[in-house]
Amino acid sequence: MTRPLRLGIAGLGTVGASLARLIADRTDIYAMRAGRAIEISAVSARDRTKDRGVDLGSFVWFDDPVELAAKAEIDVFVELVGGAEGPALDAVKAALNRGLPVVTANKALLAYHGVSLAKLAQRKNTTILFEAAVAGGIPIIKTLREALRGNVVSRVYGILNGTCNYMLTRMEKEGIAFDDCLKDAQRLGYAEADPTFDIGGFDAAHKLAILTSLAFGCEIDLESVFIEGISAISNDDIAAAAELGYRIKLLAVAQRTDSGIEQRVHPAMIPIASALAQIDGVTNAVAVDSDLLGSMLLAGPGAGGKATASAVLADILDIAAGASIPTLGVAPASLQPYKRARMRAHEGGYYIRLTVFDRVGAFASIARRMAESSISLDSIVQRRRTGQTDGETTPVVLITHETTEAAVRKALDAVSRDGHLASEPRMIRIETLD
Repeated sequence: MTRPLRLGIAGLGTVGASLARLIADRTDIYAMRAGRAIEISAVSARDRTKDRGVDLGSFVWFDDPVELAAKAEIDVFVELVGGAEGPALDAVKAALNRGLPVVTANKALLAYHGVSLAKLAQRKNTTILFEAAVAGGIPIIKTLREALRGNVVSRVYGILNGTCNYMLTRMEKEGIAFDDCLKDAQRLGYAEADPTFDIGGFDAAHKLAILTSLAFGCEIDLESVFIEGISAISNDDIAAAAELGYRIKLLAVAQRTDSGIEQRVHPAMIPIASALAQIDGVTNAVAVDSDLLGSMLLAGPGAGGKATASAVLADILDIAAGASIPTLGVAPASLQPYKRARMRAHEGGYYIRLTVFDRVGAFASIARRMAESSISLDSIVQRRRTGQTDGETTPVVLITHETTEAAVRKALDAVSRDGHLASEPRMIRIETLD
């Protein structure tokens, strides 16, 4: 009989513990699907005494994940430690140097070191699988790397951070202010004590950089991702979006343009009737535009123990069945150098919110500055309060026709210099998703 596939799991947090429980509970199912038994041989975690809901007594325990990767009698190393540097990186390198395949859920590790690790894996005639690193249980990695190999992808985009989507959903549906919504997200475990990585857009950027490489066959380039978070989004912006027929989502977009590949993460207004606008709460969704299939959308749980463990298991079962898949879909030598598009040449409509001193000449000056930058306005709405007197501030909302970001920023810089604004202008891109 074929001998069992022996796993070494580094990291027994929410995902690692869920993985161990699933393997214990579904031994026969996974053996049937893989053609051989799947068993855990060794584990590593910080606390040996913690109750993880599964018996770990029969496994060899390593306090150091790097030692597990380098010395344990295993066939596959599963890295669930997290972090772009330190033990996670060192352990993955140790496993690859032994010729062991690696399964990981570590998006930061891949965003920073994916290309160099793919080269190491190729030299050692092995691979790294990472379905769980992007969008939790949604099989977007396998879709791009395998199912769409016969297609030419023009754009990949979606909602890649559940924390931000949860907050924007509640702000819209319940009228909760941003700070109060963030406190609720932290209390419920959807946001960390320091939420910057999520609400600042950095988590989504790591995921997008990986998807860009798979979609376009290029090297991963996290530094080229334009990143803007949601902390400046107000309830007024969300209400204005609804009036205009849009919803605000933190959108991650990678697309091929005439000047190169554009990668951006930022809040965007998307048509309320679109499928992506219906994705609420902590759910993630990824859309892919390709030449043969047109547009397709995958949606599902983007995080959580079971969802992420499901993705890890899919990779383990592929290895057990003998699958041999290049880490980034093609041989590292075939990856094209990343060519960054001119971000400010991005064209589309824009929502602009200004806090204007309500005085003679202010609005004429704003309109003139827009005209000087060849910006055509679709609408301009002044939300003047009842009883407001001259010289007080008033919110003004502008909606532009299609224009370039460079033109909008030039006009807003001029408006700011004119001294008519009480605060920094707020700009949100309008995505048609056509």
